[in-house]
Amino acid sequence: MPWKPVAIFTSITTILLSLLLLPAYCSRNEPLTLVSGPPKIDIPPIGTQPIPTPTEAAAKAPTQALMRNVWFHIDRDAYLDIHSMRGEMVSKTPGAPLNLDNKTSFVMKIDTAKIGMRSASLDVLMNRYIFGYPNPPLRNLHIEMAGRQLKQSGVIHKLVNIRFTMWADVSASNGKIRIHPTKIETYGINGIGLMRVVGMTLEKMLTMPTGRGISAQGNDLLIDPQRALPPPQIELRLVDVRVEGDELVQIFDAGRHLPELTLPHPKEKNTMFFRGGTLRMGKLLMVDADMQVADTDPSDPFDFFIDRYNDQLVAGFDRNQPNYGLFVFMRDFDDVGKPMRPGERRVP
Repeated sequence: MPWKPVAIFTSITTILLSLLLLPAYCSRNEPLTLVSGPPKIDIPPIGTQPIPTPTEAAAKAPTQALMRNVWFHIDRDAYLDIHSMRGEMVSKTPGAPLNLDNKTSFVMKIDTAKIGMRSASLDVLMNRYIFGYPNPPLRNLHIEMAGRQLKQSGVIHKLVNIRFTMWADVSASNGKIRIHPTKIETYGINGIGLMRVVGMTLEKMLTMPTGRGISAQGNDLLIDPQRALPPPQIELRLVDVRVEGDELVQIFDAGRHLPELTLPHPKEKNTMFFRGGTLRMGKLLMVDADMQVADTDPSDPFDFFIDRYNDQLVAGFDRNQPNYGLFVFMRDFDDVGKPMRPGERRVP
């Protein structure tokens, strides 16, 4: 036989056998490393794992609530900047579900919270709600932050309209916000000095409305956060208030110190979480509520308007969870109807 073809065939055969036997040889020295895929989520088939039915008491229990980095609208134009909040939401009708479609039907009982309000929202609160009635004593109010003080301008109506600008310290006083003027200017005149000379105070000058969360004490104005805001009704206890940057920041502590809630998705920066009781949203009744809500755009706080929550929900998406809870993504209220932002999360 020709020796060259035999040699070539033998060499190729030897190489192939070596490649085939190499893994077997290596496996005797080191374990074979497998590349793993994505983690497997064990979701039991329906009917194979019992789901306890909540008792009547559990179904009618308060819904535990947690919020962080949420712009919670009090109307279309104004919002509370909820940095953090832990509390409960309770139906005013005993035993009825917590109905998010009717914000007048439940109470938000805030245990602990840090909540801010910016200038534009304070203007809406003062002009549209606190003094939003015919012939109020204070009109056209504008509030802004001035260092550690509030600077408020507007019109005092007393027979005639008197324009004023006021600088004031803020503090907590028996659960209310105390606004203590340190300087009042009216047409270049020192208003505080003039009132002192004539024995006049804001309390004597102004007839404050009843039931709107504001009163006067000497020259100080007192605002009750529980009564000043529009629905939903809130129960809380103010322990501190201060100016921080461009916000009037309020600290609340009712002293209950509810246990911490464990978020199903703790990495969400801007989120709301509802746990327990029965939650109603439109046609959905969620018994033993377990729903975390986040915004599709995590680059800024979650802009949430309860009056238009369904529009935000329709523009977003949701995912059922292995424990039968819900993970809901909503678009920010101000983004509904607008093109998607860069980096905004979409339906997978």
